[in-house]
Amino acid sequence: MTGAAESTPAAAVPQVPVLNAANGLTLLRLVLVPVFVVLVAASGMTHAGWRVAASLVFAFASVTDLVDGWIARRFGLVTSVGKVADPIADKALTGAALVLLSVYDRLPWWVTVVILARELGITALRFWVIRHGVIAASRGGKVKTALQILAIAWYLWPMPAALAPVGPWIMGAAVVVTVATGFDYIVQAVRLRRPARP
Repeated sequence: MTGAAESTPAAAVPQVPVLNAANGLTLLRLVLVPVFVVLVAASGMTHAGWRVAASLVFAFASVTDLVDGWIARRFGLVTSVGKVADPIADKALTGAALVLLSVYDRLPWWVTVVILARELGITALRFWVIRHGVIAASRGGKVKTALQILAIAWYLWPMPAALAPVGPWIMGAAVVVTVATGFDYIVQAVRLRRPARP
């Protein structure tokens, strides 16, 4: 006879497969990074046709960053692999674009160094505090990402001479927001690591 005190088996937690649509888009973004690099190198930042191709690949890869996150949250496809691979893919794409723009003298090296130092630093910071909590992306962080993508795309696209001066202004705004949000994330990390007072 089974007693009333017999424990009810716990409901099984559904396992999210690593191979899913969200992670597939992240993987696609990683694959597109070397394709993008080859296209920029082929253009030498002088051939309009190759620059257009590189810009389109960069834009498409950037869109996958937005879509894979939405799919993962909307359909419950968040995985540990995705949490690690997604920021790596983001930094690889942005980092490759910034370095190439500096290599071809379209962007000052100090801009590339500042942005990459911030991006890599905050990524390391997220892993440092992950046992204490998650540093969620803020509105400022999303604005930062949008400005970086817009600025890089502006530099990549063969703009008419009259519109070329707009690029540095967009990149300047991106740098300011990048640095400001970096300090904000540092404050959040310190609060998460601070032991709770009794």
